[in-house]
Amino acid sequence: MPETVVDFQGVSKSYPIYDAPGDRLKELITFNRLSRHRDFWALRDVSFSIGRGETFCIVGENGSGKSTLLQIVAGILQPTSGNASIRGRVAALLELGSGFNPEFTGRDNVYLNAAILGLSSAEIDRRYKDIEAFAEIGDFIHQPVKTYSSGMVVRLAFSVMIHVDPEVLLVDEALAVGDIYFRQRCMRKVHDLRSRGVTILFVSHAIGDVKAIGDRTMWLDKGRVREIGVTDAVVAKYLAAMVEKDSSYLETKKRAVNGASGSQTAPEIVDTIPNIDHRYGDRRAEVIGIAVMDEFGTPVHLLQPSSKIVVRISVRANEDVDLPIAGFMMRNHLGIDFAGTNTSREGYELPPMREGDIFTVDFHLDIPELYPGYFSFSPAIADGTLHHYKNCDWIDNAITLQMGHADGQVYGYMHLPCKVELNASLLKRPAGTPVGEPSLG
Repeated sequence: MPETVVDFQGVSKSYPIYDAPGDRLKELITFNRLSRHRDFWALRDVSFSIGRGETFCIVGENGSGKSTLLQIVAGILQPTSGNASIRGRVAALLELGSGFNPEFTGRDNVYLNAAILGLSSAEIDRRYKDIEAFAEIGDFIHQPVKTYSSGMVVRLAFSVMIHVDPEVLLVDEALAVGDIYFRQRCMRKVHDLRSRGVTILFVSHAIGDVKAIGDRTMWLDKGRVREIGVTDAVVAKYLAAMVEKDSSYLETKKRAVNGASGSQTAPEIVDTIPNIDHRYGDRRAEVIGIAVMDEFGTPVHLLQPSSKIVVRISVRANEDVDLPIAGFMMRNHLGIDFAGTNTSREGYELPPMREGDIFTVDFHLDIPELYPGYFSFSPAIADGTLHHYKNCDWIDNAITLQMGHADGQVYGYMHLPCKVELNASLLKRPAGTPVGEPSLG
């Protein structure tokens, strides 16, 4: 078992909330110390441990206690109750620009922050060029930080944190303000630190990043631990809860029912679901089957680059569904959403479903040249519109297929259709022959 680096046992943190500014002073000077505040518990009885070299992600809604937890790990806050134990040098990228003096130049702040983290002047001198090069803010390094954009601040802050040889690195949502280029460099650096055994606590709403780097993930909900475990499983439950919460606030626009009231049954029904990793929805309608086949209706067991496939999904209404939307999400082997679509997105409006109706929907796809990995299909049925819907049934990773090898090399995730033309060519000419004048001989 790896050495435990971060250990929380029953940690709770509360903040006093006063109805009026003067109540704080009145509470202090009152002889009998009559309480004039109410306690807000940002964290409640939180327990977990993180091993050395582990990447531990934290997800949750805004206000769920994620930042408070990281501040306790960083030593900025102390818990109201419980014990928090952290071993090793901690570097934290928390609130944007935290620890920077806006009046100092970027260079001055590099030396100040690195010194606070325990580096000597000689050590900072040796690393300064690397810090400056990674931040890539040019001559602004010699200007006061108050003149920086938010992106420049996070560039410099992140560069300092990763060059002080941290044993524990804390990363909050600050990276979200960076441009795509810098965020990609940051994520590559995070992977590098992982390989070197640095323990990482990563807080983000970018679920793709969480799934890509997280060994384990904790879901915080209103200050309490809702779930801890393997990243894919925790993230799936978290997303399901967020979809359900969002749907409860949306009003579904009803439309008049036209046509016969009797049940409708699709001529071709798929009634098998090869796999169910997780399933959620109100089940007013449900997915009863999914299949992937070629254009002739034969089930496929291997996806071929540059081929045509049909994703067939059968759904059944258990109650009336006025605005049904059927669709699927395609994920890669890392569990990251790769592509997806649905009937509404494609401009095909399904008729209302009455209780007992069964619809089968075929999605005809042209598969591009993708890298040879595994891809899963997650089918779903919802009620509403693209912008206002309530999820009825969603099945995570119902069917998984491997992508075959393309004829040529696939660089990155996919090969884009490309046409190459020779735009111009200059032939070798004898010395002194003007360009545009044909050579003789």
